[in-house]
Amino acid sequence: MFGKSKDISKEGSVIGSTTIAWEPEFKEGKVMWKVPRLIRLNDNIVVREDEIAAFYRDGKVLTYFDKPNRYALSDFNAPVVGQLLKFFTGVQQEAEVYYLQKRFMDGKFGSVQPYQFVDPVFGIVNLKVFGEYRWRVSSPENFVNQFVGTFAAETSEDVESRLKEQVVLLVYSAIGKMKEQGLKVTDLAANLTNIEQIVLGLSPDNFAQYGVEINKISGLNISLPDEVQKAIDTRSEMSVLGVNYIQYQAGQAMVDAAKNNSGTAGAFAGLGAGLGAGAGIGYSMGGQLTQGIAPQPTKTCAKCGAIIPANATFCPSCGAPQPQTGQTTTCPKCGSPVPAGAKFCPNCGAPIGQIQEKKCPNCGASVPSSSKFCPNCGKPL
Repeated sequence: MFGKSKDISKEGSVIGSTTIAWEPEFKEGKVMWKVPRLIRLNDNIVVREDEIAAFYRDGKVLTYFDKPNRYALSDFNAPVVGQLLKFFTGVQQEAEVYYLQKRFMDGKFGSVQPYQFVDPVFGIVNLKVFGEYRWRVSSPENFVNQFVGTFAAETSEDVESRLKEQVVLLVYSAIGKMKEQGLKVTDLAANLTNIEQIVLGLSPDNFAQYGVEINKISGLNISLPDEVQKAIDTRSEMSVLGVNYIQYQAGQAMVDAAKNNSGTAGAFAGLGAGLGAGAGIGYSMGGQLTQGIAPQPTKTCAKCGAIIPANATFCPSCGAPQPQTGQTTTCPKCGSPVPAGAKFCPNCGAPIGQIQEKKCPNCGASVPSSSKFCPNCGKPL
């Protein structure tokens, strides 16, 4: 947690003084180090290229050292001496030193409390966000005043804990802005990059007061509740297969039944159900290839041609009303009985409903225009 102080009293300095440096082996992953003791007269401070040393006392910073060098406090030309001599006269000194890194740091963020997203389809959905961010100290004065003075932070962990909270709030704000533009839960995965860019755009106004610059947001992941994610996955599969919910459920039922049926027939049944769902033939294939599973009676929709249960009153695909079993009509060409809803006559092949008709002058029955005798009363036409 702390850096390493190096004792050089044998090199001719005043007894009790030391040279203080933030050794490289202690800097990995740390943005700030508080020297673990008060500064004494004749202490030396070593500042490297990637560091800034801040002298802090009584709630404010007295001065900064941002140039690489060794600063000896016994040298009366040092800029810190004029401000520190007031309390370097036998009184208990309270001067402290904080080291800050100039380099970019990588951190991770994750939400603790979920964001409640109101979706027009799924209602209130609790979202959790996770990701990574890159940042650095842009203003040492603001950074020390805020994190050391206001938040009483002493370690890098204290700093990053507050930064993570702020990044999560910005992500929530970005999601809210996009929701106002029509964003739905099903659109989140396709808009992660856009949300990252919005967060970057909002960060200067939110982090400048802390003396921090956010350089990058990456790896953003928005987690949905399991039941919502399952519903979205189901919708996606239905769209790929080109089926409605009833057809999808029927196909899934046959796949589950095939898994429970041992042997080669069960394996082929599962294959048939999966392939047939998109083409609307899952029922028939499952009935032909499965042993021990009773096939469900089906019929063809009179309007759209979809395969539907035989007892359906309305088509689950297009909603068209279906003629009941046993109803028939008469072929306008040959007079043979034709099942209701059929498009062609099973006897002569004539298209039903497309043959021009005429009225019998004797009985008024509708007969094909090419008929020479009325099939109802037998009178010549």
